[in-house]
Amino acid sequence: MMDKTDHINQDSKAPIPDFQVRDLDGSSRARSGVFRTARGWIDFPFFMPVGTNATVKTLSVEDLSDLDAQIILSNAYHLFMRPGPAVIKAGGGLHKFMGWDKPILTDSGGYQVFSLSKLRKVTDEGAEFQSHVDGTTHFFTPEDIIVFQGVLGSDIMMLLDECAPYPCDHAHAQRAQKRTTLWARRSKEFHVKNSPGSKQLLFGIIQGATFKDLRKQSAEDIIGIGFDGYAVGGLSVDEPPEVMFEILEHVEQFLPKDKPRYLMGVGMPDQIVKAVSLGIDMFDTSIPTRYGRNGSAFTSRGRITVRNAQYTLDQKPLDERCDCFACNRYTRSYIRHLVNTKEILGLRLLSYHNVHFYLRLMREIRFAIQERRFSQFQKEFLSLYNSPEQA
Repeated sequence: MMDKTDHINQDSKAPIPDFQVRDLDGSSRARSGVFRTARGWIDFPFFMPVGTNATVKTLSVEDLSDLDAQIILSNAYHLFMRPGPAVIKAGGGLHKFMGWDKPILTDSGGYQVFSLSKLRKVTDEGAEFQSHVDGTTHFFTPEDIIVFQGVLGSDIMMLLDECAPYPCDHAHAQRAQKRTTLWARRSKEFHVKNSPGSKQLLFGIIQGATFKDLRKQSAEDIIGIGFDGYAVGGLSVDEPPEVMFEILEHVEQFLPKDKPRYLMGVGMPDQIVKAVSLGIDMFDTSIPTRYGRNGSAFTSRGRITVRNAQYTLDQKPLDERCDCFACNRYTRSYIRHLVNTKEILGLRLLSYHNVHFYLRLMREIRFAIQERRFSQFQKEFLSLYNSPEQA
């Protein structure tokens, strides 16, 4: 079955919608289709490998192309700190700077407002950061973040938001939710006024922590402002998985059906499959490369920690169902040796395999939705993924 955008009908004289839901599962909320960015169409649901510092760790852009990555994610906060706006501007924007010609989504740095809480101060005007690199102080307004993402030239921009921690009380979550709405309105107005005709897409972010009333209010406020797509933020911040999915299912009912839906920072393969069943289109997480650097591989039977002693003599590939070059050529025993002797190749092979696993999973999900069998796919995938690995 086709899974590429060259099947878009160009014969009609009618304008082609920028976002098209092509297939619905029928027995779940899973959906597939395509949407347009300045650098081409993307099939959804999709996963974005995370290239925080203008690189997906240990992987080249040639690797990413070989893996058929459609889009990657980078981070405006980290790129502002290093190498800085002047360097990226001199390099012709982020795409030319890193040699990647496909779409890029840039996160605003809103998550760093959360994760670097000891180094920042937040007011309605913006966020003051103490650089984690050299200790210098920087103040970012929502407008500053839009300007810098314009320098980056990313295809999808995320607005500056405030993510409340877990757990937190209702008053704290409400302040963050209201501030996110304030910043969203300012970001949208600034973008429209200063970049007329821009092809950069701007996504809104729904906050509200684990409080359903705040999530509903945030969704209504952000959708009322109007964005090119909508992200659910503030999840996967240490809340129990059952709480995360309860909130996600609650928020989904308010999201427009004719816009992309993005679950930020989630997650494990089984979590992605479940989120697709709830109607989510876009995912990112650093888990594939982070776990790879720590000696773990994702397989059809779940995650294995290949650096452990039980794999010392194991001559099987990382995953016998996988066709990536790491699995076609190398054994668990050899990769374990590389990891435990701190050879960079071991980290690269595991990272390559893990990103391949995630991207292949998304292709299988899209095919299953297109064939109206996603619910069966979900059941079979989770049954195998959660089963004990056979020796």
